Amino acid sequence: MPLTRKGAATRRRIVEGAAGQIHEEGVFGLRLEDVMARTATSKSQLFHYFPGGKDELLLAVARHEADRVLDEQQPELGSLTSWDAWQRWRGKVVARYRAQGSDCPLHVALSELGSATGAARTVAGELLARWQDQLAAGIRHLQDAGEVSPALDAEQEAAALLAGVQGGVLILMTTGSIAHLEAALDVSLARLRAARPGSARRGSDLTANG
Repeated sequence: MPLTRKGAATRRRIVEGAAGQIHEEGVFGLRLEDVMARTATSKSQLFHYFPGGKDELLLAVARHEADRVLDEQQPELGSLTSWDAWQRWRGKVVARYRAQGSDCPLHVALSELGSATGAARTVAGELLARWQDQLAAGIRHLQDAGEVSPALDAEQEAAALLAGVQGGVLILMTTGSIAHLEAALDVSLARLRAARPGSARRGSDLTANG
């Protein structure tokens, strides 16, 4: 049965409160008592919306945080129609993760669920698929505009770019340094720029004439 507007708001308040608790407590985990106190919710209310208890709440937090990862990159991520747009997206990604630092509620929620569980894999897989789709769409737009060689596999390039971003984020969470994330983004975008139609031929001509 669909939730009423009030019920949906209560459920959202619990999820956002749990995400905030995770952000503050980090690896120390999540206690339902703390979430109830933080959100002014009773035990019966919490289990009404999350009858599966902590694991179901963690899954809801993970989905909430996965949505935030993409929402906070908009509108840039959905409008990668020029090199300037790609640079604006790059800046937004760096700013987002610089502000987040080593605290990531999504990572904590997925870790506590267990990375090998079907639920955790589903949430992570859905997030990465949606992210990659938008990056690939941006690359195809550049190809249609004649800015990038049509010979490039847009899906493969998007997958490589996303892998670089995720690697940089993991290093940031481990060391506190954002340098690797910036390097992954800059190298990937430079690779796309270098793949302009005729760029290889022009390079050969310059070498031959030099």
